Amino acid sequence: MARRGEAGPRGPKVRSDCWIAVELREKGGLEIVLRSKVAGMYGDRIRTRLEEGCAAFGIRDAVIECEDQGALPFVLDARLECAARRADPGLAAEFLPEMRDCCTYGTTRDRLRRTRLYLPGNQPKLFVNAGLHGPDGLILDLEDAVAPSEKDAARVVVRNALRQVDFLGAERMVRINQGERGLADLDWVVPHNPHVILVPKVEDPAQLVAVDARINEIRAERGIESEIYLLPIIESALGAWRAYEIAMATPSIVALSIGLEDYTADIGAPRTLAGHESFWARSQVINGAVAAGVQPIDTVFSDVADTEGLIASVSEAKGLGFVGKGCIHPRQIGPIHDTFAPEPDALDRAQRIVLAFEEAEAAGLGVVALGSKMIDAPVVKRAHTVIDLALATGLIADNWREADEDA
Repeated sequence: MARRGEAGPRGPKVRSDCWIAVELREKGGLEIVLRSKVAGMYGDRIRTRLEEGCAAFGIRDAVIECEDQGALPFVLDARLECAARRADPGLAAEFLPEMRDCCTYGTTRDRLRRTRLYLPGNQPKLFVNAGLHGPDGLILDLEDAVAPSEKDAARVVVRNALRQVDFLGAERMVRINQGERGLADLDWVVPHNPHVILVPKVEDPAQLVAVDARINEIRAERGIESEIYLLPIIESALGAWRAYEIAMATPSIVALSIGLEDYTADIGAPRTLAGHESFWARSQVINGAVAAGVQPIDTVFSDVADTEGLIASVSEAKGLGFVGKGCIHPRQIGPIHDTFAPEPDALDRAQRIVLAFEEAEAAGLGVVALGSKMIDAPVVKRAHTVIDLALATGLIADNWREADEDA
């Protein structure tokens, strides 16, 4: 009896993707039925790739239908693998595209995370040019952005994207699902150089301990030496209440974020632009993150068309102590970066504070003053934070002290 599996979108509106059906049969060899908008140029290469995939899966007798709308090879591979797995749930083999050199760079614990752009994990057409928009991080989302029926397909697409897509230096993030499904997601992504795993709807530090333990098991099994960090997302009243405990759950945590759509639903309040209903929770996340020594990151701003509202929201977040914000559209990246950048007056004051402190320290003075005001350690620390951000964003050069002396 024939067994059949399908994967991928189909229809006239599909772009840079494909639909593939695999019908396994007892005999008859391999039959490929290809309908492609680029068949004239790439038809033979597509057929060859489908044949190679079937060979990798041990499929010798099957009808393979492919409706291609300009899918890149890593997408074609993913759709074929998912369709084959749906036809044969016991299939264990993988069909991995090569790991490109542009996908092997790493990250650091304290790097800038002003923006992280969400990309639905089952829409590969959005992946390829995402790095061109210059976000600090790109999130390949396996959770809320993917329908339950497509979770398996998204895993394969995300895995292949991690091996093939040049994200142009952006931090490579993956948001996994909750619970056991999320732990299973890790098997698909950890071996392929993700930098940060986002863990949704965290209410208990034990959730993060379990994720971290599974990551380390996979790293040990695969001989992976690079660090993989965690970014928990607080999305409920209980999670907000336990923000500090969550941020301290494991040394792998580098940041703590909040998601307000789920949080406001949890407390039974409408989400408003003013944000009074979430002020306490956001403050909890900021204080919990800072107390734990990790970065506090704000929620997304959901109205893509309201740039003025976005800027106001980022200004508020910056004033509260957040160092980053989520993005749901590339057009939000520029305004967020601009708003988080140090203002000229603040940068000038920070430079003068640091110079005054360094001059007093070199002279062995126990008291530091700028004009008539005394400078204490927290003020100097804030000044260094402003300067570090200015250096990272190119507002000043590494030799800014020399430039200041010349002025």
